[in-house]
Amino acid sequence: MNDSQTVAPKIRHAEDEAALRACFPLMCQLRPHLTDAGDFLRRVSRMAADRYRILAAWDQDRPLALAGYRFQENLVYGSFLYVDDLVTDETARRGRLGARLLDELTGIAEQAGCARLVLDTALSNALAHRFYCRQGLLTGAIRFGKDLKAKTA
Repeated sequence: MNDSQTVAPKIRHAEDEAALRACFPLMCQLRPHLTDAGDFLRRVSRMAADRYRILAAWDQDRPLALAGYRFQENLVYGSFLYVDDLVTDETARRGRLGARLLDELTGIAEQAGCARLVLDTALSNALAHRFYCRQGLLTGAIRFGKDLKAKTA
């Protein structure tokens, strides 16, 4: 197959355990603290109760980019779609897959009647800032946080 016959990756949700397991190595590129696929699957299962889903750009059974998201509501934005995770495989960057995922998420948010699409990124991530601005996302706030010691049961 030559380049003119290359099939564009398909955008679809990771709906079952095999698809979620396939997403684990890619998610680790964004979240290197995740080291155990079983733990990842359990976390995603718990987060699904809060309507967390993973949308990915697939080359057959291999995700090349993914976005973890959920629907939320608060007094600041009303109903909104929050993007928890957005990553493109290091070997697939510059293929506009992140932009395709954000476009798809925008459509999902609009169809659900959301007022906004929201995501956070580190202040030090200048490349992501430029990408998000090109995609029409604007800085609207700075998030503050504090690490808390985990309480043992």
